[in-house]
Amino acid sequence: MAPGPRTSRFDRDTALVALGDGRFRGRMDPGWWIERGPNGGYVAAIILRALTMAVDDLGRSPRSFTVHFLAPPVEGPVEVVTAIERGGRQLTFVSGRLRQEGRLLAVAQAVFSSPVVAPEFDDATPPSVPPPEELEPLGLTGPIAIPMRERYETRWAIGPLPFTAGDRAEAGGWIRLTDPRPVDHVLLAAMSDAWLPPAFSRSAERFGLPTVDLTVHFRSAVLPADDWFLARFRTRSSIEGFLEEDGEIWSRDGRLLVQSRQLSLVMAVPG
Repeated sequence: MAPGPRTSRFDRDTALVALGDGRFRGRMDPGWWIERGPNGGYVAAIILRALTMAVDDLGRSPRSFTVHFLAPPVEGPVEVVTAIERGGRQLTFVSGRLRQEGRLLAVAQAVFSSPVVAPEFDDATPPSVPPPEELEPLGLTGPIAIPMRERYETRWAIGPLPFTAGDRAEAGGWIRLTDPRPVDHVLLAAMSDAWLPPAFSRSAERFGLPTVDLTVHFRSAVLPADDWFLARFRTRSSIEGFLEEDGEIWSRDGRLLVQSRQLSLVMAVPG
């Protein structure tokens, strides 16, 4: 999709132009940088937009989406090469490869489907926290400027604060874009990696956590109109230089919209 004159920054910075034959051109914007490169959720959002455009079926929404991050992009043009691996009566399987200047940077796979009529139950329970209007923004400062922090408005509500050596690796609260726009699955993919890692709550020292892979399960094709979302992320173990991060994103009315899991590499920050 090409950005229009009144689109949000998120739409402008994830916009793609179809080139034909399943290829889409976009651009990496430095406004979504964390430390050494773009946030993984931002990269994932660009890829998912390309996969959605390749499927080109409003009746089918993403259900499962996995990205392996091979190397960080730099600012500038990128291309996503997609392929419909299989299209059946119920499911569409699609893959994508993010390239920049001849380098392969990410490989992704996704499954799209229309809603299925089947027996249902939902035992998931959202965290009990105050509404975002009753919480103050969390101001974080550090030795390195993080442009992506300006892209989201957050209200911390879950877990110990970052770098306080807390008793558990859990973090979360309310999140929305600083330049709000209607939610879709592309934005939810970005939000699945937009919060500060919960592992930061277990340490008093700073370290890097580049994402190796990210999987997002979208639990609803029907999305709310409200722009605030409640996110919770938890890590149970950091072993041999790798840790997992499990996430949930809920609507304000308590519907589970997203479950995510990522594997990250633990890296020391140069002194």
